[in-house]
Amino acid sequence: MRFIQNIKILVLVIIFMSCNTPQEQLKTEVYETSVNGNKLTLVSDVKQVEEPTTITLNPDKTFQNITGFGGSFTEASASLLNKLSAPNRAKIIEAYFGESGAQYSLTRTHMNSCDFSLGQYSYAPVEDDMDLEHFTIEEDKNDIIPMIKDAMKASKDGFKILASPWTAPPWMKDNNDWRGGKLLPKYNDTWALFFSKYLDAYKAEGIDIWGFTVENEPLGNDSNWESMHFTPEEMTDFVENHLGPKLEADGHSVQVLGYDQNREHLKEWVDVMYRDESSSKYFDGTAIHWYASTFEVFPEALQYAHQKAPNKYLIQSEACVDAEVPKWKNDKWYWSKEATDWGWDWAPEDQKYLHPKYAPVNRYARDIIGCLNNWVDGWIDWNMVLNRQGGPNWFENWCVAPVIVDEEQDEVYFTPLYYVMAHFSKYIRPEAKVIESIVDDKDLQVTAAQNPDGTIAVVVFNEEKQPKQFRLDLGDKKANVEISGQAIQTIVISN
Repeated sequence: MRFIQNIKILVLVIIFMSCNTPQEQLKTEVYETSVNGNKLTLVSDVKQVEEPTTITLNPDKTFQNITGFGGSFTEASASLLNKLSAPNRAKIIEAYFGESGAQYSLTRTHMNSCDFSLGQYSYAPVEDDMDLEHFTIEEDKNDIIPMIKDAMKASKDGFKILASPWTAPPWMKDNNDWRGGKLLPKYNDTWALFFSKYLDAYKAEGIDIWGFTVENEPLGNDSNWESMHFTPEEMTDFVENHLGPKLEADGHSVQVLGYDQNREHLKEWVDVMYRDESSSKYFDGTAIHWYASTFEVFPEALQYAHQKAPNKYLIQSEACVDAEVPKWKNDKWYWSKEATDWGWDWAPEDQKYLHPKYAPVNRYARDIIGCLNNWVDGWIDWNMVLNRQGGPNWFENWCVAPVIVDEEQDEVYFTPLYYVMAHFSKYIRPEAKVIESIVDDKDLQVTAAQNPDGTIAVVVFNEEKQPKQFRLDLGDKKANVEISGQAIQTIVISN
């Protein structure tokens, strides 16, 4: 009997000790950007709170591999850098690509001109030049190419470049115009050759192009600036019968992404792009934009696209605060629901509800987190640098960039959007795997990824004005964290 009593006492002691044994703490670094002034600021953990919100991480359940995060090399951005002093130019390049900065890993540029060019131009300026004997990228040599080369020098790990045409030269189109119209069938092979020539020309400059989108916004932009229209069938036929075979014949190993417009039409495009093996083999993935709504991520469409082609890329190739002139050195505006987009004025009545006023920081944070939680593997911002007017832009289609400059006064303003982008690009590296993260507070938005070096980056966004405390659970290890009101954090968990 005494033996049994001793056993009971021993069991109670073990239970008591296990309940009171300090939990093993996660090794964390917490970086925060907030409305109260933090800008990727290293902040401290907090003490244990009663019944905290819990974020549970499960590295054993993985999703997509990350391709990268970044912004776009446009003629507008590159020309502005040319007007700044050498120290300010270097400051911006380092901020985007250097080890002390955002370390961008996935970028985009335009082939031929776009709205964020200084004027309209083509690399194939001579009409009916079927063999493109007069092909030239001379237009890029004063601005875009030097900007890319400076970025390459600053980047330790390098970065991928996705190139997109807004239009073929007018002489290849049925309306002989920069805007709207379609590619004439007789120029299908010439237009495919154009892509191959572009790869060779940039290679000769020491720049490797990682991928193409076939056409920026193939549904058009109401013929406001450079554009060329494709239906899903027309684009797929062009890729299957002309572009894909030409790149293959010329020995180019490059990724080809289809679609490249808003998510609400994604289903109909991937259904055609991946209709059979003959078409699928030339598409390496799908590109998307965010302009269909200021708040809706369209998770069902993203999930559908992934399920249609689970081994292909799904990359957000363009996003920006559009239809706005930037607010200069006014951080608060970027956290306030005062911005409007094109849809505020121009969306059809049945779609206006998708375009309410919004806070730019909220839109970026929500969208990137939502994309990562729905199989998107890369996220590319639009212009890296614009001026106080939101240009230069030949169509006066003013927009906002994460970095705004006053080229006349040689001043630089890093908006809160720059820091939001860095929360992802700096800490979630290429080939990271998105992992399961479960949060029991609907007001916190969370995503997480495990990097190739084993570290885990957890991004948490608190849109509410009140600070929140939460506990991170990773197996038997815990960490207590507090996030400010209206703030985004990246929590880096090391081994």
